[in-house]
Amino acid sequence: MTTTRAWRARTFIATSLDGFISRPDGDIEWLTDPPAEPRHVAGHAGPTPPADYDEFTAPVSHLVMGRGTYEKVASFPAWPYDRFAVVVLSTTMSDDDPRISVVRSLSEAVATLDDTGATDVYVDGGRVVSAFLEADLLDELYLHRAPVILGRGLPLFHDLEREARLVHLGTSTNDAGMTSTRYAVARD
Repeated sequence: MTTTRAWRARTFIATSLDGFISRPDGDIEWLTDPPAEPRHVAGHAGPTPPADYDEFTAPVSHLVMGRGTYEKVASFPAWPYDRFAVVVLSTTMSDDDPRISVVRSLSEAVATLDDTGATDVYVDGGRVVSAFLEADLLDELYLHRAPVILGRGLPLFHDLEREARLVHLGTSTNDAGMTSTRYAVARD
């Protein structure tokens, strides 16, 4: 998908060392399990996001996620995305939640972003991140690797048909071993 757009799309997402964003059943408790030492956890999964999460979300106008990510976030005690226009990409969901807009395809998501004046888009969830990357719509990745190996689970990247070259923009590690790396997607 080639599009001229007025917005940038970025992801801020945590994986295990072996590349999974959740256990096979969608569980992400491994991100917030009590550690042996104090630590930060990535993204919206727990109560203490890394220091750069607030910086990452400061310019965000819209959030695009898939149904699975929406269902996980909707189960949290409080909805964490009141500041953003939230778009859920799903072929099976209804538009019953007034906090979100449901779209059926990536092209419909892009049209919604264009039509609603998106400027900075937070892309969340493995399949949606992969779809944006495949369509050359993802501009930056903030990847956080937790010091845990799950062995199996839901991978961050799903069935990509093309390679994506990345430019390393920086890496940091906290005291508990969470490694955060920022990449830009290289374009020809």
